[in-house]
Amino acid sequence: MPILNHPFNALVIGSSGSIGTALMDLLQQHPLCEKVIGIHRQSVPSIDYEDVDSIADAAQALAAQGPFQLIINTIGVLHGEHFTPEKRLDDLTADSFSALLNTNTIGPALTLKYFVKLLDPQHSVMATLSAKVGSIEDNRLGGWYSYRASKAALNMIIKTAAIELARTKPNAALIALHPGTVQSRLSKPFGGELKGRPALEAASDMLNVLLALEKSDSGSFLSYSGEKLPW
Repeated sequence: MPILNHPFNALVIGSSGSIGTALMDLLQQHPLCEKVIGIHRQSVPSIDYEDVDSIADAAQALAAQGPFQLIINTIGVLHGEHFTPEKRLDDLTADSFSALLNTNTIGPALTLKYFVKLLDPQHSVMATLSAKVGSIEDNRLGGWYSYRASKAALNMIIKTAAIELARTKPNAALIALHPGTVQSRLSKPFGGELKGRPALEAASDMLNVLLALEKSDSGSFLSYSGEKLPW
């Protein structure tokens, strides 16, 4: 039986991005969603992975509005003003690697640490956006060292946290979710506007996956299509 088969409260972390905005729109219209809250760097409370204290502060500020049955973390980075994905090993730098680890691994890991406390122990789902290129088994093209590594590390965090959470909140599920290529600021420099799907379509696919999750899916790495991806 799906975990989210009852009316639920939702929280979207990173709600100002393309996918986050689309998820907010869909959840506001969904008949089972009684309330949806979105947070980002400019919201109140705010969350900013360059200020790690903001993660705990945001969770504490939102505790009174919980528990939440659905939490989705959409925050991630692929490129920045001074770095792009590496095409070869010689392109790897400490600064770019550190930046991606901070946003794609450390920030989401601390978000799990503080926000799982806001999950409803009776029935809840927390999904963190990952990426198929973080799959070690699926890596056939190479390149993108920092991004691949940061998402592979994120997947391990989610899997490990799911094992621990099963002992304290057995009716809650943690998953890593691959959105596919989406028309967004993240994918724009790499042809995302041509190859990607509209954010609303991607968000709709992912929401359908989340609403169909069962307890046994906790600790899984899933695609927007519902396919289980190799770690």
